[in-house]
Amino acid sequence: MTKRVLVKFSGEALAGKEGYGIDTKILNYIAGEIKELVDNGVEVAVVVGGGNIIRGVTAAADGIIKRTSGDYMGMLATVINGVAIQEALEHAGLEARLQSAIDMHEIGEAFIIRRARRHLEKGRVVIFAGGTGNPYFTTDTAATLRASEIEADLLIKATKVDGVYDKDPKKFDDAVKLPTLTYDQALNDHIKVMDDTSIALAKENGLPIVVCNMFEKGNLLAIINGDMDLCSIVK
Repeated sequence: MTKRVLVKFSGEALAGKEGYGIDTKILNYIAGEIKELVDNGVEVAVVVGGGNIIRGVTAAADGIIKRTSGDYMGMLATVINGVAIQEALEHAGLEARLQSAIDMHEIGEAFIIRRARRHLEKGRVVIFAGGTGNPYFTTDTAATLRASEIEADLLIKATKVDGVYDKDPKKFDDAVKLPTLTYDQALNDHIKVMDDTSIALAKENGLPIVVCNMFEKGNLLAIINGDMDLCSIVK
């Protein structure tokens, strides 16, 4: 059984039906899914995006805000989401630690890899916020980087679909699910599992990427226990 995983949630997923902000019902649901993993002996780290608050690329689209500043604004949004997830996890009875790539001592710890690993070994959930700490890198890349650093067995990208398709299943009825892909296939065919930098980094480190539907209750534990019909895997 997989011992250590990193789960990547999009910021938009936290917004619920409103499309912005944070829906506490979704926070509570996510905390419950993560608790199920921890209760079954899995060490869990989390990366969350910030798109429910602001996206750096969008903020900088008209040139008034520089791309670097836009990306830093996006990183701050991931810290806000990280604090919310930490609160939800603690409310569910778990121990959680927020580590930020941007120093915010009043809010969370600085990112220190050995400390993060120690937290995981002690059964604490570690939330990595602030992206990579650098502009021009997505939270997908941050998730792959952190998963590689903590030596995770698996990177799970929790989305709104049950895997990777050859085209958008919401737009095309004949879309075909791809249960298994190679890293090169994802890169060469421009299949947007994650951005190309993330996939290349995962390939370099031999890190499998699983794409699954986060809104199917029990999915995360089932996948970790080996039920690959519920997802697509890039390896």
